[in-house]
Amino acid sequence: MVYIILGAGFEESEAIVPCDLLRRAGVQTRLVGIGGTEIVGSHGITVRADCTAEETDLTEAEMLVLPGGLGGVRSICGSQTVLSALKTVYARGGYVAAICAAPTILAQLGITDGRDATCYPGMENEMHGAHMTDAPAVRDGRVITGKAAGTAFDFGLLLVETLCGGDAARKVKNAVVYR
Repeated sequence: MVYIILGAGFEESEAIVPCDLLRRAGVQTRLVGIGGTEIVGSHGITVRADCTAEETDLTEAEMLVLPGGLGGVRSICGSQTVLSALKTVYARGGYVAAICAAPTILAQLGITDGRDATCYPGMENEMHGAHMTDAPAVRDGRVITGKAAGTAFDFGLLLVETLCGGDAARKVKNAVVYR
């Protein structure tokens, strides 16, 4: 199971595009709201989450995905449930993924230390311990990071490739006519 965490102020495209691509690949994916199921994104779009972080055992995830958006990042940082689950999933061998401003959360937890990573331009100074790249999306072991909303397809396809393999990612990429 993949859980995509939605906190108030999350970047809508960074959550919905990866969710869509994962589901197209047949990956069980749930949107998880912090504090409820009606979560308003950074551009005023309300998304109905499948469940809440407080009522879901996030530690059983194969992968936890964190969209960016400064409000969403603040929401995640304020949720001990989510922060604890990130540490637990990563420690037991699961994947953690974050895009835009959200890789800074992984950096705060020490997860990106010594790993290649990318994030929203200008936030690199908050990625202490990571080896920063300019790639749209990068995977280093069990850590996957993406640059910004404009790279949501690259990020989502890398999530699909990680969980389902290159053939599945190419099929989804071709199905959505992503070039």
